[in-house]
Amino acid sequence: MTRIDFYVLASAQPQEADLFACRLAEKAYRSGLRVLLAVDDRERAEQLDQLLWTFREDSFLPHAPQGAEQNAAVEINCGEDPGIHHGLLINLCSEVPGWFSRFERLAEIVVQQPDSLARSRSRFSHFRDRGYPLQSHKIN
Repeated sequence: MTRIDFYVLASAQPQEADLFACRLAEKAYRSGLRVLLAVDDRERAEQLDQLLWTFREDSFLPHAPQGAEQNAAVEINCGEDPGIHHGLLINLCSEVPGWFSRFERLAEIVVQQPDSLARSRSRFSHFRDRGYPLQSHKIN
């Protein structure tokens, strides 16, 4: 069963969720996990692609849009079937992808904005009611 982690950021800035997603993807990659970053559309995918190159000056995180390169350790998905991925899904979408349960882990990133908080509370309750193992982490 998919383990679900909620990372609750202290910031109200949406771009902080993307930065945290990059750090989380890097940590997972260094631990040997394959990572799929899910976003709503191609524009956001392109922004995240650029951020993955620049989020840290001393870091290199091999990544690609999903399908562009076979077996990339970190891929960016904007609605496609996740293919062979099953490690870590970092969800940056407005909705939870219907195929999330094929992953070992799902990461939900929460910023301190009313919409984000309400969505996260609803998702937490939904997952809890269905018996998913949940963890919540406060990130300063």
